[in-house]
Amino acid sequence: MGPMYRELAKVAFGYPIIDNHAHPFLKEKHRDAIRYEVLISEAHGDALNDAVHTLPCMRAAAQLSQLFGLTGDDATWEGVKKKRLEFDYAELCKLCMEPTGIQCILFDDGLGGIAEMAEELNWHDQYTGSPSKRIVRLEVEGQNILQDILVANDSSPLSIDILCGTFLKEFTTYMNDTAVDDHVVGYKSVACYRTGLDVDPAPCSADKLHECLASASEQFKENGSIRFEHKALNDHLVKIVLDIAGKCKKPIQFHTGLGDNDITLTKSSPAHMQPIIKAFPETIFVLLHSSYPYTRDAGYLTSVYKNVYLDFGEIFPFISADAQRTVVRQVLELAPTNKILWSTDAAWWPERFYLATAQAREVIYEVLAGFVSKRDLTEDQAVSIVKMAFFENANRIYMLGLQPNVSILSLQS
Repeated sequence: MGPMYRELAKVAFGYPIIDNHAHPFLKEKHRDAIRYEVLISEAHGDALNDAVHTLPCMRAAAQLSQLFGLTGDDATWEGVKKKRLEFDYAELCKLCMEPTGIQCILFDDGLGGIAEMAEELNWHDQYTGSPSKRIVRLEVEGQNILQDILVANDSSPLSIDILCGTFLKEFTTYMNDTAVDDHVVGYKSVACYRTGLDVDPAPCSADKLHECLASASEQFKENGSIRFEHKALNDHLVKIVLDIAGKCKKPIQFHTGLGDNDITLTKSSPAHMQPIIKAFPETIFVLLHSSYPYTRDAGYLTSVYKNVYLDFGEIFPFISADAQRTVVRQVLELAPTNKILWSTDAAWWPERFYLATAQAREVIYEVLAGFVSKRDLTEDQAVSIVKMAFFENANRIYMLGLQPNVSILSLQS
């Protein structure tokens, strides 16, 4: 690992973390409701069967085996899956969360399945030093609002122009309400999944919106549910929230890059976002998930637009250790260090929070220690970068007003 830089190690392995993007734990009764391989892969369906043959899975199995006290032939992925079910759920959560040093979590509660199977946001406060906060996923809220309107008017359907006006009014009112809600600290868009990151900054015509809403209404009639996959409508809703977010100074997060096979990979690079970033210079954009494999695109945008920030999350534990080090180096090639954030993007299980933080702390130490050893940085500068990335930058842009609990962890060795 090279020379030991004590002050750098102290903050890399022990400084408190603001996890600026995550999803809630499963409730105890649902703890085994989702395939465990989702812990280490974005794959779905049959493709998930191959996740156990990846380096991320092998590394996760080793790290969780050590945490669970497994040795020898039991220290395998299947051994981990068996052992975790032997723990009392509260004991498992405590075992995984105590070593993380996470002081505050910002939760996106719009992930499918959360409403049915996951804990309430502030239930998680027992494992952190500061109250959890909410990130509003705009597409999901829009779908819910439209669905409620359609149900309320089922016996006497609204004309498409009245439906459009009613929906946009209610959507805008809801988002304006969240702008003054202290529990909400930001917004999230999954345009990357739905219609791509090439959000059109130009106004959308009424005819086009009517067409999109008619299609969504028909979808609800046929399926009993709505999923916004209509580009003109999606782009319009994003622009409404970008305007509100800019006025209330709450950041808006965008899923970029790394995701499941629901995204169109060629439209998941944040490079597509340049026009919309330019169109909303007062709005803070947070590019999530390291924009992997487009990290350098994200770093470039972060360096040339004052309102763009880069989150280097989700790669822990989803890519190999060597790839994680490469991504962190790519982030630091160009991105200002006062504009980088970190998150777990954890969902469902406490083990994901454990793996993400353990791996991120190790990698950020190794990368920065390498820079110090080559005299690219002083140790004091490296220490400052860790504090900004793990805590200070998120604390500032989400206006959390927290003081770092520097005794949250003793030095992990």
